[in-house]
Amino acid sequence: MRETFLDCPSFMQASTAVSNKAATVAVLSGKGGTGKTLVAVNLATVADEAVYVDCDVEGPNGHLFFRPALSDEEVVTVKVPEIDADRCTGCRKCVDFCAFNALAFVRNMPFLFEEVCHSCGGCALVCPTKAIREVDRVVGTVSSGMSGNIAVHTGSLRIGDASGIPIIKRLLGKISSKEYRPIFIDCPPGSSCAVMESIQDADFCVLVAEPTVFGAHNLAMVHELVTLFGKPCGVVLNKCIEDGDANPSEAFCLENHVPILARIPFDSELGTLNSEGRIIARESERFHRLFASLLGNIEKEARHETALDPQR
Repeated sequence: MRETFLDCPSFMQASTAVSNKAATVAVLSGKGGTGKTLVAVNLATVADEAVYVDCDVEGPNGHLFFRPALSDEEVVTVKVPEIDADRCTGCRKCVDFCAFNALAFVRNMPFLFEEVCHSCGGCALVCPTKAIREVDRVVGTVSSGMSGNIAVHTGSLRIGDASGIPIIKRLLGKISSKEYRPIFIDCPPGSSCAVMESIQDADFCVLVAEPTVFGAHNLAMVHELVTLFGKPCGVVLNKCIEDGDANPSEAFCLENHVPILARIPFDSELGTLNSEGRIIARESERFHRLFASLLGNIEKEARHETALDPQR
């Protein structure tokens, strides 16, 4: 039987003795296609008992690897205004109030741009004739299931909608405050508001980067983001070519004293298994060792940061 990282008490099992809550690791990348989901899925796999949360709601792919047996699926809605034409006097107070320009005055009536609405409810509050009420609008779905010992939560944003934040909030809200298993969050790519929402409660951030000038540029952006949030972090260098040209992402790490947690090779076996939706840590002993080592390095770095700042 393989020895897993969780066979002994660790940071991952309980991030603090006070909370008894397992650690939450967020996996990020500055752009799509760097291997973020590859890393998140395989970390959850080598942890054995874990929670995987796919917050990449515009293009969730983690479930294609885990193929969970679904136990729950729910619709996610937000509140938007509905205007009663019979009560509306055309005073424009709702239009003038909306800071997001979700309401416009057209043919003596407020007209709603649903995708721009931030569901603040202010328009209904300022309407003097109570002509506005809030109704539900579907923005996506959240599903949950099990894949072996791994709980899989997946969010999916409705095509054409602008913001996945309500879905991400619902996803993260499904995790119990007493969860004992380590939690791995597969974040959206980039450094947008959706990413910020995903990492708010993370104990440690793993930044995945590829060895190009574009990869280094986007690594710098996402590193700036986690630094602003005060999150300890480390980098996984993906698609590394042995004896190849200089790696700009590695150079960024060295210049900015960012720990390199692992190097994943540019490898035909890995590429084949991954493209077929197979979890490489389950299929290859070599890659199981690589990701188990990565999980151990995350724990070491997290413990080091906690020792430096006991308030974490």
